[in-house]
Amino acid sequence: MTIHSKTSHCKIVDCTVRDGGLVNNWDFGVEFVQDLYQSLNESGVEYMEIGYKNSPRLLKGADQAGPWRFLDDEFLRKVIPHKLNTKLSALVDVGRVDENDILPRSESLLDLIRVATYARDTEKAIELGTLFHERGYETTINIMALSNVMDNELNEALAMIGDSPIDVVYIVDSYGSLDPDDMRFLVEKFKRTLKHKRLGVHTHNNMQLAFANTLAAADLGVELLDASVYGMGRAAGNTPTELLLAKLTNPNYSLRPVLGMIERHMLKLREKEEWGYLIPDMITGTLDEHPRSAMGWRASPERDKFTDFYDKMTTPEIFPGK
Repeated sequence: MTIHSKTSHCKIVDCTVRDGGLVNNWDFGVEFVQDLYQSLNESGVEYMEIGYKNSPRLLKGADQAGPWRFLDDEFLRKVIPHKLNTKLSALVDVGRVDENDILPRSESLLDLIRVATYARDTEKAIELGTLFHERGYETTINIMALSNVMDNELNEALAMIGDSPIDVVYIVDSYGSLDPDDMRFLVEKFKRTLKHKRLGVHTHNNMQLAFANTLAAADLGVELLDASVYGMGRAAGNTPTELLLAKLTNPNYSLRPVLGMIERHMLKLREKEEWGYLIPDMITGTLDEHPRSAMGWRASPERDKFTDFYDKMTTPEIFPGK
């Protein structure tokens, strides 16, 4: 039995607007988001993450970001006047959201609120997630940068989550540094510790392994699979939504509508913005480093001097201020 024949339990969470916004500062037009929502719905995608629900007063530069960085419920109702089958999700970061900005689910178009956290802030993430759970939302905790977390710290975080009402716990490959063996190890660990929780996975494509890692997780029973149309996401991007639609076993999935979205919008957008597999991102992935270094290098005049970037990352004593 092949991997893709054992994935009927899976659901896709499309993150094009939220993670893709890290590429273009969330400068998506309303028409783009509306067309994306329609396309994903026609393709059978279960969730669309329409942005962040962080609070602008808690972040610098809020006035320079597009509206999807700080979702306003009234604005969202104008963008999506008619809710379709695809559910709407938003992400919040620990320390960047005011709980008073989150309406009860009965008063919001959002169905799912996901809390992104580092392992050290798990207790705060549980407090937020529990609050959102009590307000009627589906909830997840997304533990970021797992490749950099010490085993004892992760064990403590998972033990705390296990006793919480959080619905889903995410394995997040923030640096795009994991391979399928790493992913299988983490999924098995999460399953042993979180026997009564559903699992999700969020991958980055620094080493061209985002799709393979997602399939490896799906094969072991992980339910929520993050993706983005044409792979649009920070730096190396994410698992492409269209690949999951083509590969997963689900009679309700249709590839054609998302291909149309790529034709109408993503090709032009890709001419303006840069994301996807690039050598500096590959280098940070292999070194298990945050992609900010690669992103900064690509924004510099030395953007294509790959050996210089490699030397800078591997010999910090020669290149201070890495």
